[in-house]
Amino acid sequence: MRKLRRNKDHRRLMLRNMAISLILNERIITTDTRAKELKRMVDKIIDRAAKNNDLATRRWVVEIIPSKQAVRKLFDEIAPKYKGSARGGYTRVIKVGFRKGDGAPTSLIELV
Repeated sequence: MRKLRRNKDHRRLMLRNMAISLILNERIITTDTRAKELKRMVDKIIDRAAKNNDLATRRWVVEIIPSKQAVRKLFDEIAPKYKGSARGGYTRVIKVGFRKGDGAPTSLIELV
């Protein structure tokens, strides 16, 4: 787990917000390290949602992502696409260049 120069609570909330944005928009642009951490988190969520579409799994996802829209889209649109597929590989990270302000390397992360 990368710390991303944030304390535990800030890091958790930042990744939660990025995961909601990724699920709703299906692609976002962020820094390379954030994209790599987000990929780990979102792949686990999608994997579990694709395997089980039961109440316990929905409650587990709601603990991590408390957005009704995102959870609904995850279980109704995204998870059925990956039903029965191999484990992992639900997201793709593509390097897109450097941020203008501070030169940080940026990446596009999207659902496959």
